[in-house]
Amino acid sequence: MELQRSLLGLLLGFLVLSLTPLSSARFVVEKNSLRVTSPDKIKGTYDSAIGNFGIPQYGGSMAGTVLYPKENQKGCKEFSEFGISFKSTPGALPTFVLVDRGDCFFALKVWNAQKAGASAVLVADNIEERLITMDSPEEDGSTSKYIENITIPSALIEKSFGQTLKKSISSGDMVNVNLDWREAVPHPDDRVEYELWTNSNDECGVKCDMLMEFVKDFRGAAQILEIGGYTQFTPHYITWYCPQAFTLSKQCKSQCINHGRYCAPDPEQDFSTGYEGKDVVLENLRQLCVFKVVNKTNKPWVWWDYVTDFQIRCPMKEKKYNKECADSVIKSLGLDIKKVEQCMGDPTADSENSVLKEEQDAQVGKGSRGDVTILPTLVVNNRQYRGKLEKGAVLKAICSGFEETTEPAVCLSSDVETNECLDNNGGCWQNKAANLTACKDTFRGRVCECPLVDGVQFKGDGYTTCEARDGHAFSACTDNGEVQCQCPPGLKGDGVKSCEDVDECKEKKACQCPECSCKNTWGSYDCSCSGNLLYIKDHDTCISKAASGGKSAWAAVWVILIGLAMAGGGAYLVYKYRLRSYMDSEIRAIMAQYMPLDSQAEVPNHVNDERA
Repeated sequence: MELQRSLLGLLLGFLVLSLTPLSSARFVVEKNSLRVTSPDKIKGTYDSAIGNFGIPQYGGSMAGTVLYPKENQKGCKEFSEFGISFKSTPGALPTFVLVDRGDCFFALKVWNAQKAGASAVLVADNIEERLITMDSPEEDGSTSKYIENITIPSALIEKSFGQTLKKSISSGDMVNVNLDWREAVPHPDDRVEYELWTNSNDECGVKCDMLMEFVKDFRGAAQILEIGGYTQFTPHYITWYCPQAFTLSKQCKSQCINHGRYCAPDPEQDFSTGYEGKDVVLENLRQLCVFKVVNKTNKPWVWWDYVTDFQIRCPMKEKKYNKECADSVIKSLGLDIKKVEQCMGDPTADSENSVLKEEQDAQVGKGSRGDVTILPTLVVNNRQYRGKLEKGAVLKAICSGFEETTEPAVCLSSDVETNECLDNNGGCWQNKAANLTACKDTFRGRVCECPLVDGVQFKGDGYTTCEARDGHAFSACTDNGEVQCQCPPGLKGDGVKSCEDVDECKEKKACQCPECSCKNTWGSYDCSCSGNLLYIKDHDTCISKAASGGKSAWAAVWVILIGLAMAGGGAYLVYKYRLRSYMDSEIRAIMAQYMPLDSQAEVPNHVNDERA
C-alpha cells in the first residue's frame, strides 16, 4: 500500500508538471491596493497580494489602524495566551494586525488574529522576492476546523514595506492604511463574464465538500444573473495528461482516457479500491457536454440544475457515481441524452477529444489571466478570484465586475447591498410627498442620481435638486381644506401608489384630423401638422400656412378699401347736401328781390347778412 501511495505521489507530480509546457507556465498573483494615509513620512500606495482564503471585500475598501504585536509576532499561537486583544473600541478604526511570515501556515496566522478581534491581517514576507499568493494548506482534520471559518481578508506585503511599517509603529506613530479591492476586478460594462474551474469528484475532502456546498447555494443567484442576461457563465474542468513514459502503466490506465491524454487523480488515492480517476474524467466530460447542449438551446443556466442534482442523486459514497445515474438526471431535466453522448465521443480512442483538448488549452493563461492551477478557481472578467468559495463572497466579486450603477437587483440583495440609503437617505435629494429619491444603493456604495419616473428623467445634481422635464415637478398630495392624494391634471391613478401619465395620443383624445400628428408629454400633449400646414387647436384641424396668411392679408386690404370707400361716400353725400342747401338759399334770396311772392315769407339770406 505504501509503495502504491509513493508511486501515486510520484505520478501525480509528473502529471502536474506535465499540465502545460514549462515555457508558457505563468501563475498570476492577484493584487489589491494598500494605501498608507498616515503618518506623512510613509504616505503612499503599495501592492499587496490577496490571500486565497477568507473573504476579500471585492468592490469595496476598508480603512484601519496597523498594529504589530510585541509578542507572538508570527501569529502561530493564539494571542489570548499572551493576553493580547485586537478588538476595536467604539468609534475607533478597525485593527489590521501585522504578522511575520514563517513557522506555520498563512491561514493559521489569520485565524489566530481573527479570534483575537482583528479585522484584517497583513503578513510581511521574510525574504526579498516578488509577491506570492498565500494559499490555504491541504485540508485535514486539524486545518479544516479553521480554514472554513476565516471571514476576514488578508494580504501579503513585501519585506521592505513590512519593515517600514514596523519602524514607524515602533517610533510611536499611528499608522493608518486603506485596503482597496475596488479595482481588483475590472468593471468595464454592464455584463460580467465569469468561469468556474471545478470538478465532479465529491470524495476529495473538505475542498470537495466546500465546492459542492457552493454550487448548491449559488445556483439560484447564478441562474437569475444568467436568465437576465447580466452574466455570461462558462464551466471548466481541469485535466492532466500522463507523461509518455507512463501511458501503458496501470496507474495511467486507471486514471486516464484516450490513451493517457486526459487524466484525473484517483478519488481515494488508492488504485485497489473505489472509483478510478478515469471515472471522474468521464463525468467531467459529461458535465461539459451537458453545458454545450443546453447552451445551444439558449438555456445555459440548466447546467447548474444538472450539477446540483447529480451531486445529490449520484454520490460516490452511495456507489451511484456512474453513467446510469447521470442519464437519469439528464432525462429528468428533459435533455437529449444522444446529443450529450455524441458530444462526449469515444473515450477509448487513441486520438484527441475536441472538448477536453479545448479545456487543456484554456488552462493556459491568456492576457491578464494566469494559468489555472488551483482547484477550484473562479475567474471574473479574466481575473482569478482569491478567497473563500462562498455564495456571499463570490457574489460580491461578480457584482464588482459590473460598471457602476448597472448592477442587477440580485447584487443589491441582503447579502451584498450597502443599505446606505436607509440612513438619512444617503445625503441625497428626496421628495417625501411624492416618495421620490435620488439615492441608489449600488454594490460599491450609494450614488446620488436623479430618478427616472414613468419615462420622465428628473434632472439635477442628485444631492440638492431634481426636477422633472421642463422644470416641472409633480406631487399627488393636495391640501384644499382636507389633505388627500389626487393625481395632478393630465395624470391618472389613485394618487397613493401611482400617478401615471394619460396618453392622450394613444387614447385618441386629441389630434384627430388626418394630417395631425400627436406627441405625448408628461401631463399634457402636443399636436402638429405635417408639411406646410398649421394646426388650429380650437378647431382640431390643419390649414395651409400660405393660404391662411394670404387670405388674412387680402381680407385686411379689402376691409381697408371698403372702409375708405364708405368714408368717401359719406363725405361726398354730406358735401352734396350742404352744397345744395347753400345754393337753394342763394337762389331764393335773389328771386325774392325780383319776384316777391305774396305767399312766401322773407327768407334769411347771406346777402342780407353781408349788408348788415
